[in-house]
Amino acid sequence: MLTVENIDLFYGAAQALKGVSMQAETGKVTCVMGRNGVGKTSLMRAVVGQQPVTRGAVKWDDDDISKMPVFERARQGIAFVPQGREIFPLLTVEENLETGYACLPRGQRRVPDEVFDLFPVLKDMLKRRGGDLSGGQQQQLAIGRALVTRPKLLILDEPTEGIQPSIIQDIGRAISYLRDTGDMAIVLVEQYFEFARDLADRFTVMDRGEVVLAGDKADMNETDVRRHLTV
Repeated sequence: MLTVENIDLFYGAAQALKGVSMQAETGKVTCVMGRNGVGKTSLMRAVVGQQPVTRGAVKWDDDDISKMPVFERARQGIAFVPQGREIFPLLTVEENLETGYACLPRGQRRVPDEVFDLFPVLKDMLKRRGGDLSGGQQQQLAIGRALVTRPKLLILDEPTEGIQPSIIQDIGRAISYLRDTGDMAIVLVEQYFEFARDLADRFTVMDRGEVVLAGDKADMNETDVRRHLTV
């Protein structure tokens, strides 16, 4: 289980996170919601180690990983699909997937069959350059690359942003499948309320660098959540 305890995070003198806490359990989807600029991506960067915290702790299976470097967190099974996908446009689809091998022992360096089961288009385009794919296909590639690492915690930062509806449905089905396997915890950062609501087991809503609402899906008040998503 991922546990974030009262973390503060700064960019220079600007404070991005103020006493933020959250949890993500194996076999469940935790949705982090809020408007642009409220600290959602900063929270994800703190979890994966891209940005240091100045107070509080990030724990994975009760071990404090707050000072653990990014590559060690990847070896611990923490995978991040960043906002904007960040695939390698000049590498082929196959080569992009193989970049996920970096944190794996040699005996595990292969692309799992479930990547192609979830996203068949990737198998058809293995020799195509990543930059030649549509935005939705690149998003599928970014998720596939994360799955190559055999994650125990999968973090998806706004995977529906700028994606056509048919691929949003494919991504939703993939998240549901991965949750139901019971092998990983999933954190989904999202502004698209209906997509998040349909997938969430737990939710965390942020505003101005703080958590303002949190709880189980059964306790979610749709009106209150939507109020923190509208501009």
